[in-house]
Amino acid sequence: MPMDIKLISIITFSYVYGFFEIFMSLRHKKEKIVAKKGDKGSIWILAIFIAIGYWASFGIGATKIGRIYHWNTFFAIGAILIAIGLIIRVASILTLKQQFTYTVSKIENHELIENRLYKTIRHPGYLGQLLIFLGLSISLSNWLSVLFMLIPVLIGYMYRINVEERFMIKQLGQKYIDYQKRTKRLIPAIY
Repeated sequence: MPMDIKLISIITFSYVYGFFEIFMSLRHKKEKIVAKKGDKGSIWILAIFIAIGYWASFGIGATKIGRIYHWNTFFAIGAILIAIGLIIRVASILTLKQQFTYTVSKIENHELIENRLYKTIRHPGYLGQLLIFLGLSISLSNWLSVLFMLIPVLIGYMYRINVEERFMIKQLGQKYIDYQKRTKRLIPAIY
């Protein structure tokens, strides 16, 4: 597959995925949110760091600096990671159902979900998104693209996760603390 077709595919998926997240965000704004005080601007901070990651990753990916000349291999690896990440992201949203929100918010009848993916990790939706961003950057076949995508994106997600976990402890107390002891943040048995 020529490089131009691959780049068009990567950029097209990025837009389609972005529209998916925007659609889901607008759809969930209709949910009954009791309090938004827990977000502390983390949704905007995360969006800014993701935008920086995209800009830097695609910017350097368009050059020959850091280029790895095995496009087919890295494109395939990236596509597989994107698919796995998307499956995890959608599965986490479907598991949470009405408990899912884009902002760190308290909703009516807030409860802790501990089944399926949430049985072993606390933030599978974020894991799915991180795999998508990793896959996108790997598919550019440029090792600098991977660094330029992951560093800002990880900073954004680490901030977001810390905000969310402090909020959940406030809302659910000891129940969430016990859940933290039984699970990992993003990677089962590791982190």
